[in-house]
Order: sequence, then structure tokens, then C-alpha cells
Amino acid sequence: MAANKPYGGGQVGEIFELEHLQSLLDELQIWFMTHVLVPSSIGQLAAIGIAFWVASLIASRMGGWVERKSAIPWLKGGQLGNFRAALPSLTMPALWLSLSWLIVLISGVMELPHQVSKVVVTLLTAWIVIKMAAAMFKESGWSRLIALTAWTIAALSILNLLDPTVELLDALAVSLGDLRISVLSVGKGLFVLSVLLWLASLGSQLLENRVHNLPNLTPSVQVLFSKLMKIAFYSIAILAALHSVGIDLTAFAVFSGAVGLGVGFGLQKVVSNLISGVILLMDKSVKPGDVIAIGDQFGWINSLGARYVSLITRDGTEFLIPNEDLISQQVENWSHSHQLVRLKIPFGVAYDSDIRKTLEVVEAVVGDIDRVLSDPQPKGRMVGFGDSSIDLELRVWIRDPRNGVANIKSEIMLNILDALRENAIEIPFPRREVYLNADSAVPVHLIDESSGNGTAP
Repeated sequence: MAANKPYGGGQVGEIFELEHLQSLLDELQIWFMTHVLVPSSIGQLAAIGIAFWVASLIASRMGGWVERKSAIPWLKGGQLGNFRAALPSLTMPALWLSLSWLIVLISGVMELPHQVSKVVVTLLTAWIVIKMAAAMFKESGWSRLIALTAWTIAALSILNLLDPTVELLDALAVSLGDLRISVLSVGKGLFVLSVLLWLASLGSQLLENRVHNLPNLTPSVQVLFSKLMKIAFYSIAILAALHSVGIDLTAFAVFSGAVGLGVGFGLQKVVSNLISGVILLMDKSVKPGDVIAIGDQFGWINSLGARYVSLITRDGTEFLIPNEDLISQQVENWSHSHQLVRLKIPFGVAYDSDIRKTLEVVEAVVGDIDRVLSDPQPKGRMVGFGDSSIDLELRVWIRDPRNGVANIKSEIMLNILDALRENAIEIPFPRREVYLNADSAVPVHLIDESSGNGTAP
């Protein structure tokens, strides 16, 4: 016995003695025989097993139906896509949990023992929550936090320590006037806020996908509805979370006044861009896919945001243009009401050229270019008398300005150049003629290249 004293006066050593371990094993066996291997517990386990078997049968028959129903177009992308991918694997656990809850409710109404069933239901609920979190959140940090929280609550519930833990957390509180803030209320508020924001994100994404698949709505109206629904969902989620922890929402009247004062002084540009974005969506002056030119930038609109418009140029650069600029500046929208765009290609020929033949030649040669429309057909015009050429202009129509304008102009000019050369039509360039007056002497100097000295004649 003296050898056990270095381990804490013999107490630790007694734990590892064979007699002590045997006594603990006997007590565990007695507990198992008196609490588990009894008719009531065996009946509950049998009922849970039957529920598992029934859930498996139903899930096997519902598998194809669930996959077909989850393959709808507006369940694509983001967390909705992750949820759709995980839905078939959650069918059987969800059915088993539902049937187990039904067993617990029936047992409670009939005053039958159901402690084992409650433990199974608690563990099954935690497992489903963790599985959904792993499917919905790809970030490992969030998944681990949800798993830890779910298992902790399940363990406290099984050990009947959940209510005492809640009372302890509620007792750790401070009072600020009429507002009482406890650890429980803060944790509850964060939990409710997280869940409601997550549900708001899912709901807004679901309705946004649904709205984008409605053929009768223009892209601008679709974006407007999506933004308004997202703002409404998030606002409701935040207000509901604040109300759930007992915060008086009437106090926000003062806060809203302070926010209005802050907007008046420091957030003018932000609010201006937000309001300008709503105006752009309502008047449909620009929409995703439109080809526009604003300032020195030319490209097509990729998306309409709450604060800015994403403009992608032909070289792949994406410019974020504030919404206010599209309201206050002049914007060229090449596809506002239709996609037709007329291009003007100026060129000149010599004065002795056959102008009518030249126009016929260039009109015919550009008709072979794929992007040039035949209706309206290309048309050449004489536009002026230049210093050294007759100024002509070829006017053609295209329907796809998004594919570029400079490239099609270059192709048209190359075809015009080839056609003029093939038909021996001269393309003039500026010339200058110098006339010498024969009545006056012209001084001439001779330069010796070897010495570099100039000599008079």
C-alpha cells in the first residue's frame, strides 16, 4: 500500500486495483440489467428499430421522387445547391426522426415509459443538424462550431442538466436601466440571429432564383424584386432576433433619427448610389447585358448592384461604376430598345475615280462578312469634296455590339482596301506642289562632301 502514496495518498492507486475495477463493473452490470434490460426499455428499443425499418422502406420508395423534386431550376447555386445535393441523403434520417418523435408523443399521452426513446431522438436530432451543417457550410469552422453546440446540448439534455445550465447562464446578468442582459440572452440572441439570417439568405436566394425564371419579367424588374426581397428578409430577421431577446423596438425611433442625421452629414454618396440604383431598376434605362458607353469606358453590363454597376470591357477589365454616375452623366446605351447598331466607315478615293462604281464595289464586298446585316443592307454615300480626295462613307448595320465594334470595323476596312486595290481604284494621300518664280535668281550652294565646306557658285 505504501507504493501507492506518490500517486495521491493511495486514492489513485485504488482506482486501478482489480477489486475496485471489478466492483465498478458489477455496479454497471446491475444498472444495465435494471434500467436497460427491462421490458419497458426493450419495448422502446424495438419501437425505435421498427421506426428505422419503416423509414428505410419509405425512403427507398421516395428516393427517385425526392431527386426529381429537388432538381427544379430555382434550387441552384450557393447554399441552395448544397442543400439540394444533401437532400436525398437526409430523407431516411428525417423520416426516422419523425417516426421516433411520434413514438415519444404517443408514449407520453399513454403515460408509457419513453426515456430511451427521448435519448435516441435527442441523439438523432443532433446528428441530422450536424449533417445538414456539414452539407450547407463548406467552411470547416462553422461546421465544427455547430457540431460542438449540437452535441453539447444533446449531452446536457440526456443527463438532465440542460435546465440547470440554462438557469445558471440566466443568473449571470447585468442590468442597464430597464434592460437586463445575461449570458443566456446574449447566447440566445446570437443563435436566433444566426439562424434567422441563414434562413433569410436561403429564402432570398430561393425567391431570387424563382423570379429569374419568370419569363414575363424584364431583367431590371427581376433585379429590383430580388434586391427588395433581400432587404425585407434581412430586416425582418434582425428585428425578430432583437425582439426575441426582449429588446424594445420602440427605442429604435431615436436610433433612426441618429441614423438620419448621420446620413445627412456623412453618407450622402452611399444613399445617393442606393437611390440611384433603385431608379435605374425602375425606369429600365440600363439592364444586365446592355452595351453602354460612359465617359471613356465601353462594354456590357454584367450586373446591377445596390451601390454600383459592373461594366466589363472588351479587354476583360471589370469597372465598378457608381449608380449615381449613370444618373448624372450622359450614357450611350447601344441596346436600350433594340440591338441594332449602325457603323460608319469613312474613306476617300481619287477625283478621277468612278464614284458610283466605287460605292457598288464596297457595298458588295462587305456583304460577305457574317456580322454585317443584309437587312438593313450596307449603303455607301458621298459625303464631301476633300482637299485631295472625294470623301465617301460606308454605312453598315450589326446586331451584336457586345461582340465588339472595333474588330468589325477593322474587318470592314480591310475588305474595302482589298476591293479598291483589286479594282485599281486609287486611294489618294495629301500632295503639295511647289512653284519657282523664273524671274528671280535662286541662290545655290555647293557642298564638298569630303570637307563639309560650302562654296558659292
